[in-house]
Amino acid sequence: MTTKKAWAVWQGGLKDGGGSISTETGVLKEAPYGFKARFEDGKGTNPEELIAAAHAGCFSMALSLMLGDAGLTPQKIETHADVTLDKVGEGYEITTSHLTVAAKIPGVDKARFEEIANKAKTGCPVSKLLKAKITMDATLES
Repeated sequence: MTTKKAWAVWQGGLKDGGGSISTETGVLKEAPYGFKARFEDGKGTNPEELIAAAHAGCFSMALSLMLGDAGLTPQKIETHADVTLDKVGEGYEITTSHLTVAAKIPGVDKARFEEIANKAKTGCPVSKLLKAKITMDATLES
């Protein structure tokens, strides 16, 4: 079993905000990302790590969008994604992607935050792409 890790920090709304993506190898270290730069390629990394970074970034942006749709503006969303590659049968498969998100969002209670976070977990395009089991721990910071 191999687990690769990446994380993303997002600040502000979907179109006016921005964020950074980092990977455990350091190939991407606080690399900027945002609405317009979302489809830029990384360099010198591996597929599992890039999928982890993509999932963390995609989830943070989806959460920001869905919070905005609910009339809420996040001060900060920090999402970590752990993507696991396992040997299955004769080959390998990405079997899980676990999201750990901590967010600071004025004016939202825990139940509403968890509802929106779970909607973003299933609604983000990278989540839809992955056939792996996706789990999440979500913490609302005060």
